[in-house]
Amino acid sequence: MIQQFRNLKFLNIFILFALLIVLRLGVLWNLPDVVNSGFNAFFLRILVNLDFDQLLSPILNIFLAAIIVFAQALIFNKIINDYNILGKASFLPALLFIVCASVLSPFLILSPPLIANFLILFILNKVLREHKSLDSISTMFDLGLIVAIGTIIYFPFVLFLLVLWIALILFKPFNWREWVSVITGYLTIVFLLGVFYYWNDKLLGFYEIWEPLSTKIPFYIKINVLDYIVLFPISICFILGLIALRANFFKSFVLVRKSVQLLTLIFIVSILSFYLKADFRINHFLLSVAPVAVVLSYYFMSAKKKWIYESLFFLMIIFVVYFQFV
Repeated sequence: MIQQFRNLKFLNIFILFALLIVLRLGVLWNLPDVVNSGFNAFFLRILVNLDFDQLLSPILNIFLAAIIVFAQALIFNKIINDYNILGKASFLPALLFIVCASVLSPFLILSPPLIANFLILFILNKVLREHKSLDSISTMFDLGLIVAIGTIIYFPFVLFLLVLWIALILFKPFNWREWVSVITGYLTIVFLLGVFYYWNDKLLGFYEIWEPLSTKIPFYIKINVLDYIVLFPISICFILGLIALRANFFKSFVLVRKSVQLLTLIFIVSILSFYLKADFRINHFLLSVAPVAVVLSYYFMSAKKKWIYESLFFLMIIFVVYFQFV
């Protein structure tokens, strides 16, 4: 399977879609009666009284989520290939994106973090495209708008403002106008939302949106390790990917090194922003799928012994499908 996806063949798109279905067999077999997507919080945030989960049947919800993951995987694959981050064009990024976005059952439903992944891909593409531009004021303003929209969809996305500012440090010489344009774009959406709340006589509710920013970072999180055994083979491949990445980091082109640093930053922000969610859900970590997929892709692209990397990938698939059934 890995050998097949190391090349950019059109046939791989159909294999990807088949794998997408296979990785959802367990949840389709044990279809839940009700799906709690988390979108109701988004609709309350825009003052729309709508029970979103009643609009879609569980199977339709899961089907739409699968189509979205498939589209995101292809977009992600194009971004990685366009900027030659792996050193060779392939379908590995799309393959590993789909696997990572399917590894846990809560990942398989339509949810705000899943939609927010589109915005992460948009930010990643825009930042990489602008790395040689002399003036990125308008682009950074647009990205500030994107982070604000992401905040409305899924509040923890607010921390991606840090991603934009640190991306400016990584990719651009200092220009205070670009830094200001980020927050200007963000505040434009916030101001319009505030006016909307004011018109609806809900200004107090507007202040409540930002309450999670005062939440203390938890120092203790209760985790049942047995629920996450499915991550074991992915963790092994992730560690091997980090080792391979470290060994070749300074041999890579400057853009590739900066891209890896940007993806590392996205990973850290995605992990740490969980504390901004009042009702913590594991699907929050969908935000970290893109950087994890890059590290895994790097390992599978650089690995030499076929029987090892093919066995590890097969083990990943078996773990995902098996633990959906149990």
